[in-house]
Amino acid sequence: MNLASADGMPTWGQGGSGKLKSSKSAWTTAGRDVGKLRGNIRTALTKLEEKQTGLGAGGKTGGGTKSGAAQRELYHSWSRYLKGVSGKCGTLQDRLEKAGEEHRKNDEATKHTFDRLDGVYKDTKPVGGESRGR
Repeated sequence: MNLASADGMPTWGQGGSGKLKSSKSAWTTAGRDVGKLRGNIRTALTKLEEKQTGLGAGGKTGGGTKSGAAQRELYHSWSRYLKGVSGKCGTLQDRLEKAGEEHRKNDEATKHTFDRLDGVYKDTKPVGGESRGR
């Protein structure tokens, strides 16, 4: 990929050489790679749930102990976080693949589809549970 004006001294305001190229395969590969990441997140969620079962994953107290309850709260926090990241990856994968299919369309239209992600998926606060006076 060649960026505008990357072949010499910048000519601000005069435009580039027009050598910026985009390919469907690059967008498709990026989408597929994000899809693989989503698969890894799903695997992590499954393992997280499997490891939680010993502390009463279905109970409210996490096995009836304070440490179990704290661990359960942490489990719910991570589970919620990973489900959100997985959802964002799925949406991003779809957008990347569609951008590849329609990469000749207006750049602003493509940018707009990615900008809308921020409205749906807000960055989360740092994970670590709440102290709740502990």
